Amino acid sequence: MDAAIRLDKLTKFYGSRVGVEGLDLEVRPGEIFGYLGPNGAGKTTTIRVLMDLIRPTSGTATVLGMDAQAESVEVRRRVGYIAGDPSLYGNLTGEETLTYAASLRGGGDWRRVHELADWGGDGRRRGPGGSYWRRVHELAERLECDLSRRVGTLSSGNRRKIAVIRAFMHDPPLLIMDEPTGGLDPLMQEEFGKMVREASEKGATAFVSSHILPEVEQVCDRVGIIRQGRLVAVESVDTLKSRAMRSLEIEFGERVSPESFSNLEGVHNLAVSGTTLKCGVTGSVGPLIKAAAQFDLIDVALHEPTLEEIFLTYYVGGEQDRAA
Repeated sequence: MDAAIRLDKLTKFYGSRVGVEGLDLEVRPGEIFGYLGPNGAGKTTTIRVLMDLIRPTSGTATVLGMDAQAESVEVRRRVGYIAGDPSLYGNLTGEETLTYAASLRGGGDWRRVHELADWGGDGRRRGPGGSYWRRVHELAERLECDLSRRVGTLSSGNRRKIAVIRAFMHDPPLLIMDEPTGGLDPLMQEEFGKMVREASEKGATAFVSSHILPEVEQVCDRVGIIRQGRLVAVESVDTLKSRAMRSLEIEFGERVSPESFSNLEGVHNLAVSGTTLKCGVTGSVGPLIKAAAQFDLIDVALHEPTLEEIFLTYYVGGEQDRAA
């Protein structure tokens, strides 16, 4: 398998409205891929096609080497999925919800969790499904989630925790997650990031849609930026940053002339006020630093752009998103 997810000219229309159009994308095995865009850009449409919750107008989607539509049952069995608005049965407890999810995948007998005599000396459950349910309790403890309460009595954040456990509990080779941390407090968001990184270290792939850019910046290897249903960039976070303009401020021990720094490659919006030079730089800062070294150089401050600042460059001045 050369791609965990592959989209080929994927297109989805809702009547005359564009959901996504002409998407070509490959997500590599083992990577954490961030799928970025504001609400309505097409992120959820893409994910729903991957999970065969909606059918594309044209094009194809392949998940773990399987056709997302023709082999959707096996795709759902092998993928850990978190919907943007998880649907859970309010009259079931957390335990019952996860038991039901496990039965759909053919895994585990929840009742055996409570039979303490079945625990082996190595900390693993003897008999079928044991380690599977040990994993459930580990995740519940990490997320501070009470599985004995009925889902309908839980806050939105605690219902989200149940959805997260349901996605991770069978250690799937692929996680597909639509705005997965919505409703989680900052500490739980940090714990969720650790869980994603741990899964990746074990070889799993993660496809994470989000508009919370600092979170994506911390955990993702590559990102795709979608605008009005079309991919406008697919790059590593580091590459996006290297191509973006950084702001530079240099303090000299003497007055300098702007002409001393004119026509330098990659230097933009240069302004000199007394002994202070400010400008934007794309690419290498070497030519500017060499020119500055001819003078009495006191201090240099370089501001690296955040992913949020880079993201905004793809949206400032754009039309309102038309995608679903």
